[in-house]
Amino acid sequence: MTQTSMEPSGVAGHGLRRPTGGARRVPIAKWAVRAGVTLIYLFMLSPLIFVVWLSFFKDAIITFPPSGYTVSWYLNAWRNAAFADGFLLSLQLAACAAIGGVILGVAASLALARYRFPGRRTLGNVLLLPLVVPGIVAGIATYLFYLRAENTLDMDIVGTFGGLVIAHVCLTIPWTMRLVGASLAQIDGTIEEAARNLGAGPWRTLWRVTLPMLRPAVVAAGLFSFIVSFENLELTLPLVGPGKTTLPIAIMQYLEFNLDPTIAAVSAAQIVLLGIVMLITDRFVKLSQVI
Repeated sequence: MTQTSMEPSGVAGHGLRRPTGGARRVPIAKWAVRAGVTLIYLFMLSPLIFVVWLSFFKDAIITFPPSGYTVSWYLNAWRNAAFADGFLLSLQLAACAAIGGVILGVAASLALARYRFPGRRTLGNVLLLPLVVPGIVAGIATYLFYLRAENTLDMDIVGTFGGLVIAHVCLTIPWTMRLVGASLAQIDGTIEEAARNLGAGPWRTLWRVTLPMLRPAVVAAGLFSFIVSFENLELTLPLVGPGKTTLPIAIMQYLEFNLDPTIAAVSAAQIVLLGIVMLITDRFVKLSQVI
């Protein structure tokens, strides 16, 4: 009786020790994963953190450790007319390019996903070419094409705002096509067919059914198109007109003669601005649904 009564207690005691050991191992594994993810995020964000930190250095010549901290470089950037004019031009250009790229990109994505026609695959590959062609090559090719078009049409294209917008729209179309195309592949086409069977015409179906389902992808495409256009340098450099500079070109020209942290202050302001835009966008449309 004594031996029989001891066996369950031994088994129970042995069973109690196993969950304890497992409970000790699970938190260690979780903390290891969290530490690894934190290190990866720090590695990815370290350039941004370093640029923001550098913008507050007191020394004109960058030294470590800095002798002090100041916000005078932000005031210097604010007083520089080239940065202000470049920011306004980049803002207008990016807004126009994002709107045009989203409209044309959504139309191209719908055509390629919903219709079958000769040359469909070739057209899709051509529209996605700006993603694989180096920016400086695309800029020079666009410049040469504009020169030929000027001779043919007898009108100015190179150096005009319209020419810049057209070039940047071509740059932003692939971003819209990739995001919207991925969303279209996940949408059930029978929903659109049901709307058509219930009497909705093609345009009403597009406006009331298809576009609402694509809203996260369209908003994300507009956001990424704006950022790509706003930060572009290689395509813009051969096409900008005399006396007009975008913000990336103004930064490059400033670096030709100055090496102080003013550029870091301008870059930090861009980081904050684009971060605010992304946060506001994510507040209304969850970017995690399409990214």
